[in-house]
Amino acid sequence: MSAIPADLPLRTDLVGEEPYGAPQLDVPVCLNVNENPYPLDPEVVEAICRRVGEEAPGLNRYPDREHEGLRKALAAYLKEESQAALEPDQVWAANGSNEIMLQLFQAFGGPGRTVLGCDPTYSMYPEYARDTFTDWELAHRLPDFSLDMETTIERIKALGPAMVLVTSPNNPTGTPLPMEELTRLLEVCSQVHVSGADQSARPIVVVDEAYIEFRDPGTPSAVSLIGRYDHLAVSRTMSKAFAFAGARVGYLAASRGIIDAVRIVRMPYHLSALTQVAALAALEHTDLQLARVGKLRETRRKTAGWLSEQEYHGQPLTVVPSASNFILFGIFPDRNAIFGAMKEAGVLIRAVGPEGYLRVCMGTDAEMERFRGTLVDVLKRF
Repeated sequence: MSAIPADLPLRTDLVGEEPYGAPQLDVPVCLNVNENPYPLDPEVVEAICRRVGEEAPGLNRYPDREHEGLRKALAAYLKEESQAALEPDQVWAANGSNEIMLQLFQAFGGPGRTVLGCDPTYSMYPEYARDTFTDWELAHRLPDFSLDMETTIERIKALGPAMVLVTSPNNPTGTPLPMEELTRLLEVCSQVHVSGADQSARPIVVVDEAYIEFRDPGTPSAVSLIGRYDHLAVSRTMSKAFAFAGARVGYLAASRGIIDAVRIVRMPYHLSALTQVAALAALEHTDLQLARVGKLRETRRKTAGWLSEQEYHGQPLTVVPSASNFILFGIFPDRNAIFGAMKEAGVLIRAVGPEGYLRVCMGTDAEMERFRGTLVDVLKRF
C-alpha cells in the first residue's frame, strides 16, 4: 500500500490510486507474471558480457538516441520470424513494451482524445490513458473472449477514437485475433474520422503482440500487414519468448509516420547504451533465445488438457483456449481463496481477468508438476 502524505500536492485524479504490479513474493514456484522460466543460454550470457564490456569505457558519452543498429537488427528479426519486409525506420525500440504503449498514448492520445479497447484485456491500458489524460472506452468481448466485431465496429463509428487497441494473443485470456478480423478493423478505421482531430485524421489500430511467438506454427503476425496499412502499429517485446524480461526491451513496427510521431514524445536518450548492446547480443543468438518456445507451447497444450480433466464441486474446470504462454481457467465462486491457498503452499499464480478465473503461466517441468499437485490438493480443500 502506498502512503502519500496529505500535504503533498498529488494530482487530484491520482488520489487513492495504487501502483500497478503483480505480487513479487519469495515463493518456490512463481507462475504469475508470464515470464519465460528458462535462464539464458551460457553462450548468450557470454555474448552479452562481451558486448557490455566493449561498451563500458564509452559510458561517459550519451547513447545513440535513434538506436539505429538495434532497429536494423529488429527489422531483420521480423523478416525472418514473420516474413515482414520492413526498413529500420519502420521499427522503434524502448524500455519494454510498456514504454512503447505509453509513447503511443502520448503521441495520439491526450485531452479530448479517446482510445478504444476490448475487455477483458491487459489492466495497464487504462493506466496509460489516465497518465496521458486520454478517455478510455471499452467494447466488451463475447463469452468465449473473442472480439464482438459488430459491437466493436459500432463503438469505433460512434466514438471516433484516436486509437483502437487490441491484443493478440490477448492478456489475460490468451485468445488470438484472426487476421480477417484485424483486416476488417483496419478497413473500418480507414473510413472513420477521429473526434477532435483534423478532418483527414483516421484512427490507428494498435495490436499488442507481446506473446506472439507462442502462437501455433503457421499463424501469421499483424506485422505482415504493415505495408498495406499505414495506420497499423504492432507492439512487441523481448521479455517473454526471448527470456529477456530483466533487460526491458520492447519494440514497435509501424509506418514511418507513426514511428516519427513516437519519436516526438520519446525522452532524450531513452534507451541506454547497455540496453542496446545487450539486445543486439540476444538478437545475434535468436535460435538459442527462442529454443524453449516450442517446449513451452507443448507445456501449454498438456496443461490445458490436464486442467480440462479436473473437477471442482463436481463440475469440470473451464479452460480458455490459449495461444500464449499462460492459461486462464476457472470458474471459482471465490477465486481469491484458491489463489491464497496456492500461495500458502508455495505456488504463486494470478487472480486476474474475469471474475472467477485464475491464470497460470507455463513453467519448467518441475514447476508444472508442483502446480498440478498443489492445485489438486487445494481444490479438495475448498
